[in-house]
Amino acid sequence: MTSSESCLLQELEERLRFEQIISDLSAQFIHLPSEQLDDEIELCLQRVLEFFQVDRCALLHGLPDRKSWKITHVASSEYAPPIPKGTELPRSIHPWAYEKLAVKGEVVSFARVDEMPDEARMDKQTWIDWGIRSNLVIPILRSKSFVHIIAINAVQRERVWPEQFISRLRLLGEIFVSALERRKAEQALRQSSARLSLAVNSAEAGLWELDCSTGIFWATKQTSKIFGFGPDEVISMESFEALVHRNDLELVRKTIARTLGNKEAIDVEYQILVGDGRLKWISSKGRPYFKPNGEPERLLGVSIDITGRKQMEEQLRSRLQDIEQLKQQLEKENIYLREEIELKSVHEEIVGRSLALKRILAQVEQVARTDATVLIEGETGTGKELLARAIHRLSERENRRMVTVNCAALPPTLIESELFGREKGAYTGALTRMKGRFETADGATLFLDEIGELPPEVQAKLLRVLEQGRFERLGSPKPLQVNVRIIAASNRNLARDVEEGKFRKDLYYRLNVFPIAVPPLRERPEDIPLLVWAFVRRYEKKWASASSTYRVKAWKRSSITRGLATPESLEMRSSTP
Repeated sequence: MTSSESCLLQELEERLRFEQIISDLSAQFIHLPSEQLDDEIELCLQRVLEFFQVDRCALLHGLPDRKSWKITHVASSEYAPPIPKGTELPRSIHPWAYEKLAVKGEVVSFARVDEMPDEARMDKQTWIDWGIRSNLVIPILRSKSFVHIIAINAVQRERVWPEQFISRLRLLGEIFVSALERRKAEQALRQSSARLSLAVNSAEAGLWELDCSTGIFWATKQTSKIFGFGPDEVISMESFEALVHRNDLELVRKTIARTLGNKEAIDVEYQILVGDGRLKWISSKGRPYFKPNGEPERLLGVSIDITGRKQMEEQLRSRLQDIEQLKQQLEKENIYLREEIELKSVHEEIVGRSLALKRILAQVEQVARTDATVLIEGETGTGKELLARAIHRLSERENRRMVTVNCAALPPTLIESELFGREKGAYTGALTRMKGRFETADGATLFLDEIGELPPEVQAKLLRVLEQGRFERLGSPKPLQVNVRIIAASNRNLARDVEEGKFRKDLYYRLNVFPIAVPPLRERPEDIPLLVWAFVRRYEKKWASASSTYRVKAWKRSSITRGLATPESLEMRSSTP
């Protein structure tokens, strides 16, 4: 036998031995329990390492970010520095190899590091640093995406990688990956089954399946418990229908027929009569499954005892009826009370007897005895200042004069000094010190009319006074403490101004402690006649007074003209009591 024939025979024997190893390893994964999978993969990697007489053999997983690999299984000889499982190898240390493996799906193989091209200089440096002399890296492609690689490293000596071994190693890698994916799917299935079981048990639901060809039910223990069947009792369609209340039996039959005929989902509520004579409400939901020829094969569903829910619904309906009766009674009483509203105080300045006005005056009396901040909103001319005076008059501060500030009538440059005062020389033209309206209203009530016109900087200072009761005059750092009750009014919609950023939100909520909305006269037409007569009486008195004065003057002129009196005697007569 020649040397070439001897080499060829040796190569065939080595290839046959490798094929036998691949066959043995593949057979081990057919019925392998998932808990033994990791150990078995590493044993297989160890046998590959021994066959090729190399120093490291590993299975790596490409991470979803596609920026690194993670070592999941590894086998090493005593000559190779150990690399622990779980180590992540970033793409940056071997960018050329990553491009070849992950993007192009090509094998990276070299017997000597110097064989690598110049563009792999970063990868070459990494291999040199790790002491790798020869390297074989095979990508395992699953569903046209890069997932795993098998890497074989020679550290002690250089190694040539025969081409015929690469395809068999890729096959071995696919076996590994298939087993790992199968285990992952089994774990997901077990988790899903555990969650489903937990959900079903938590909901006290019973699962069932009807075989359409035999009319026999498969049912869980919970289903048998709900319907009152024994644990080993065979449940047929006849035994199920025997439990259904006669009033609902036709409904159940039609629902099942419609489901199997039209392929609709089943959703029905019905009553059953259990062994102890009690009635139960059952809710059943499910869907049908059909054979390829269109015939119904099975009906799969879930049933829940909803007796408690039905009882609660009945109680709720009964209580709603009671509530409706009470509501009607309260409405009748409310109508009577509206007609009998009597206010505790007499409001001479405010004319009207409408229900809306009486409600407002009741609010005035309610809030007057407190020190709560009041916000009165209404259109121009609705009497907001009259209500403010009424609140002040009924409050404990009635002995002090109410101070009024029309924020819309003051220029923006002067409003701050008007409210908080100023020191002499605080600004150009401030020749004297001036007390502000807050100081003037100390112990009394300050009415801020058209407060929506305040500039933003004054709003911030006003907020501080409302929160702390302190402020500083313009040009003075000394804080002043005051006790002032604020009543604000506006003809604008301040809530909308807050949304549009025209008015401070925090100041609005500080002012809106007790809101009073004043309706315009067009919404209370019953007050119009009273207002008309009030104006008639007012101007009647003025006319009568003016007419009397005119008649006296005319009589004097007539008496002098006719010589019946002199101006001096008339003057003396008018001065005589």
